Amino acid sequence: MKLLPPVLFLAATAHAHCNNQGVTDVNSPDIRCFQNRAGTSVAKVAAGDPLGFVAMAEISHFGPVSFYMARVPEGQDINSWAADGKVWFKVGEISAVENSGGPLTSDEKTWPAYKQTSVEFTIPTALPSGQYLARVESIALHQASSIGGAQIYLSCAQVEVTGGGSGTPGPLVAFPGAYQASDPGLLWSYYPLATSYKAPGPAVWLG
Repeated sequence: MKLLPPVLFLAATAHAHCNNQGVTDVNSPDIRCFQNRAGTSVAKVAAGDPLGFVAMAEISHFGPVSFYMARVPEGQDINSWAADGKVWFKVGEISAVENSGGPLTSDEKTWPAYKQTSVEFTIPTALPSGQYLARVESIALHQASSIGGAQIYLSCAQVEVTGGGSGTPGPLVAFPGAYQASDPGLLWSYYPLATSYKAPGPAVWLG
């Protein structure tokens, strides 16, 4: 995937803190930004521009990728803000490509993010300027046919959005709290012959 300006986060840089283990307990605080300390750098990105994340290795299991953001409140330090409670909203998603009612598969035709080394979304033009945490998650579904089998790989980064609008992002959700282990997007199998898939969480806010 081509690197697009202005920001492409490397999972190993100070901007991002990442998880190389899959979180399987949706009620764990690790599902927010995992357990790594946040980096101290804040990268600037303009509203309407793409924001990307580079993985340390390719996405090795099929499943959806979702992007969330949470605005840092006035007076809070982005380096220490906990981002708990209902502060997160979904801003992008790379989900299954459904085939006009045909069966879904476990390959790249159904899952466009599968085997990619970078993924990206576009900052909504209506998003107000300010500091945000940006969160990307890849849900591995290869063992998701039983409760707790889905593996959630995630990373958070610190950004300052410039040139923003006056929109009101939502719906707002909390991590943990946004997902239940029994959600259809977490308890799912492509066999026998699944024909649809919906990623867990709220609708994408487009501004």
